[in-house]
Amino acid sequence: MANVSHQRGDLSSHPDAQEMRARYDRVLGGRDVALVDGPVFLLGLYCAVSPWILHFTASQPALVPHNLIVGIAIGLLALGFTAAPARMYGLSWAMCALGVWMIISPWIVGDGPDAGVIWNNVVIGGLAVLLGMVCAATAARSGTKS
Repeated sequence: MANVSHQRGDLSSHPDAQEMRARYDRVLGGRDVALVDGPVFLLGLYCAVSPWILHFTASQPALVPHNLIVGIAIGLLALGFTAAPARMYGLSWAMCALGVWMIISPWIVGDGPDAGVIWNNVVIGGLAVLLGMVCAATAARSGTKS
């Protein structure tokens, strides 16, 4: 009977070892911040629904569509980070800009916001800036253009 069992051996002598190693690096490239994608998506989701959670739809009607649109934008950035990380991590700085905008928006878009609305947007904005900087720093460290 023929011996058809495969012997484990060293792949370094394989003729396609360099190509396989390069392909492996390309596939995993840009995935250094995979743990940030989920929190960014959840932050965008919370931002989008926060007017209804905190019940400021009546007191700050201008901030309702504002938070919804910015939350959708943050959520789309998170989906982009997940789907095409090497291409999308360049937009990490855009998420930082969205975070800064969220911090100052209660006074620009809103009309006499109360403390709950201010704290909500400041926390969302601060987290967006923080997560955007983590994405940008990791992308810069891994060699991805940011």
